[in-house]
Amino acid sequence: MFELMEAVKDAATKLKRHYSHNSVSLSAGCDVFYQFISSLRDFGQASIQLDPKLPAVREYAQNTKQVKDTIADNVDAFIKDDSVILTHGYSRVVVNAFLLSHRKGRRISVYVTETRPRGLGMRTHELLTKAGIPCTIILDSAVAYAMDKVDMIMVGCEAVVESGGIVNAVGSCQMAMIAKAFNKPVHVLAESYKWTRLFPLSQYDLPTHNDHILSFDLVSTPPTSGSNSPLPGTPRRHHPVLRTTDSIPNLLFAAQRHPPLDTTMSTNSMSNVMPVGQAGRNPEVDYTPPEYITLLFTDAGILTPEGISSYLVTMSLRSESS
Repeated sequence: MFELMEAVKDAATKLKRHYSHNSVSLSAGCDVFYQFISSLRDFGQASIQLDPKLPAVREYAQNTKQVKDTIADNVDAFIKDDSVILTHGYSRVVVNAFLLSHRKGRRISVYVTETRPRGLGMRTHELLTKAGIPCTIILDSAVAYAMDKVDMIMVGCEAVVESGGIVNAVGSCQMAMIAKAFNKPVHVLAESYKWTRLFPLSQYDLPTHNDHILSFDLVSTPPTSGSNSPLPGTPRRHHPVLRTTDSIPNLLFAAQRHPPLDTTMSTNSMSNVMPVGQAGRNPEVDYTPPEYITLLFTDAGILTPEGISSYLVTMSLRSESS
């Protein structure tokens, strides 16, 4: 049995190293599986064979596949007819919940954020529109603009932490903060195997944070103090000059002749606003504190952030004492 436990640990370490850019949900899943394997120990025998335990392992794997259906059933009563829902990025469990409501004949509409830098919202839009659910992609920066039109926010997560908060695609925290300001409920759909023993106090306590994120470029030739001249290489923009003799039509014509953006740029170059080097300085996930979350829908039931926090802390203490 010792060899099996070491093999599981080694495999988990290799997986985390391979997906080091975002290993939060992977770590949570590996920890749960490790605890499951540990629970299969038979201390009454001197030698423990792996073969008798294979059916239990297969059953565990099969149950994890059914988790999203259980969560969809739990959240179903909260999705009313003609609901307008805002979601962030792509989550299989969230999409599955939307599809279940649609199959039951409910009329729902979904706004999904673009979710840069990976554009995860495109996948959600593709699946929902293919199923016949009205779905519109909105800019990440347009969340506050759209908030008055939505009835609730429904997101998945990478992990549920011991505080009762969540780790999810970057932008989730600001979406939840805006939702609270607009008095809109924020519901999280989370599989129980994503509950993890982390207790971040800020964004920078996440294991995915490093010194490169939000770092600055080194400027080799800083501008002279007091100088108003642009930096070398800065494109010069032309703007119409307001004169008292100009009429409104003349000003509009001048603005058309001198647009604020360079219209000679190709469509491809316009789509990638952020250079690749700068994208690497941005986080892929962020931490949403529990005070911005209304309910968490899990395969273990519908829980408040406080309820999940109490459960995770209790399990952590039991694990340390055993």
